[in-house]
Amino acid sequence: MNTISKAVTVLGALALSSAHATDLRIYQNFGEVRTPVTASATAFQVDLPDSAWSNLIPGTLDLEGLPYTQAVQMRGVSWLTSLEGKTVTLREANFAGPDKTQTVTLVRAADLLIKDASGQYRNVAYSQLSFPTLPPLNAQQPRQSLVYTLTQTGKGTLSYLTRALSWTPRYTLKTSGSSASLSALADIRNNADQVYNVTATELLAGQVDVQDARPVMYESRVADMAGASAPMPAPKVGALGTVNGLYRYGLDSAFTLPANSTYTLPFLAPKLSTFERYASLSMYFDTQKSAGTLNRSYRFKADQNLPGGQLTVREDGRISGQTSLDETAKGENVEFSLGRDPDVRYTRTVQTISSTKTGGTYKVTYSFESSKNRQVRAEISEQIGGRKVIIDGVTKANQSVAELRVDVPAGGKASKSFTVVIDNTQ
Repeated sequence: MNTISKAVTVLGALALSSAHATDLRIYQNFGEVRTPVTASATAFQVDLPDSAWSNLIPGTLDLEGLPYTQAVQMRGVSWLTSLEGKTVTLREANFAGPDKTQTVTLVRAADLLIKDASGQYRNVAYSQLSFPTLPPLNAQQPRQSLVYTLTQTGKGTLSYLTRALSWTPRYTLKTSGSSASLSALADIRNNADQVYNVTATELLAGQVDVQDARPVMYESRVADMAGASAPMPAPKVGALGTVNGLYRYGLDSAFTLPANSTYTLPFLAPKLSTFERYASLSMYFDTQKSAGTLNRSYRFKADQNLPGGQLTVREDGRISGQTSLDETAKGENVEFSLGRDPDVRYTRTVQTISSTKTGGTYKVTYSFESSKNRQVRAEISEQIGGRKVIIDGVTKANQSVAELRVDVPAGGKASKSFTVVIDNTQ
């Protein structure tokens, strides 16, 4: 028996299952699991189920507060394997009456080979077996062991990063007439076959790059809630400020994060200091005539930081579209478009005033027509290239933007022009 094996025999291993309370720091494409531990001997063993190891980001497992001289990872055995050679109860269906039960010996856990009362060997199903003690979750799954050789005993924190945990906000912008409101939900996802009893939780938003923290594809699963106990009071999410550009939010109470689940909580209800709908168009300058429709666009400012997430817009209770919202600081403009607006049409014409080999002078005119029952703002942006660009008499840099803002009356027409001079002289 080697030194590590001898040392491990004198202490109880820590099995990080749902029975152990943890703290979670959940980012938008990975999570950090932090579990308080107490070592009563200088050889300290940690057992993790295979599902935890399969989602663990390599090189992130750490033991904080307990200095150690070495750590050795080994593949352990499953809980069921530890019962090999011991007696369990076998239940078999009896179509003529009650089920038959007998005491049998578990010979091999890998293929559930048992030796029955008559001395015969056979394979059975796991669901046919009963045990004298409560089996853990995933009792047939092997566990990985990590044995630390500590320089001293005491208390510390075991931490690791996992791809199985993530969270995303999702927003709903509700509008009716000139009024609008914004609300958000936080979706906390656990893609592992592991239950977390969580004592403290932080949700962090913003770009955090870690090696191998690739996005996780989530499988939808339906849990059997029959016989489930009444749910615990739901925690509330509150803002905790920022850390070097990351937005922090905390849950105010403990909760249980089930295996293979999405746990949703009300998140934010920011107030909008400004809100407007408008029709927009962005294009590159050319000398050809064109016509078409503008886009349905929105602009607002919120009184809180907004982490990035999906945004759904409801107009008078109907879905108007969805888009992705980037991280936005308090008071910054949020602008987006949700597709064509057939109620607002435009015609663009270009008059060549003068032309040379190195450029020319042009008058661009936009004519708008609206069939809406309210006034709408039309906003046009044109990218113009050239070594020297002059827009309505103002000299611009070599990549310039011409902008038009026009209020188009309800059921009416409007037009506006700008003049551009392009000079590509060396």
